[in-house]
Amino acid sequence: MQPPIRTTDPRAARVVAFFESLSPADVARMAELYTADASFKDPFNEVRGTDAIAGVFKHMFASLIGPRFVVREVIVQGEQCFLTWDFLFRMKRFRSDEQTVRGGSHLVFAPDGRIAMHRDYWDAAEELYEKLPVIGAVMRWLKHKANS
Repeated sequence: MQPPIRTTDPRAARVVAFFESLSPADVARMAELYTADASFKDPFNEVRGTDAIAGVFKHMFASLIGPRFVVREVIVQGEQCFLTWDFLFRMKRFRSDEQTVRGGSHLVFAPDGRIAMHRDYWDAAEELYEKLPVIGAVMRWLKHKANS
């Protein structure tokens, strides 16, 4: 895999640094990164406001072992930013090996440089469900049947 690409845009650089070093203690600092009414959406959540966004990340740390992000690419055009990333973790419930989810984030920056909108794009079926012990076998079978 190619090494991560860095950006000279200070807003995007701050976001990358924050997420690549994110720890449970940092969740309380979401208001530094997001506006008070920021929206966040991923395949499992759709929330608004820094407290709700912090709740998504609190749940992540409570549910997973060693979750971490590696940002691979950064594209900035005006107030728009798109990141591609790898999300690495182990599942507590299934005592799994380290898993990797590959995805992307579309961000819109507010005039003060904080995030006003954050939308994550990744395929939950391929990147997560297929890796689970029981449901994964069913998902892989369904995928095989659909492609036959």
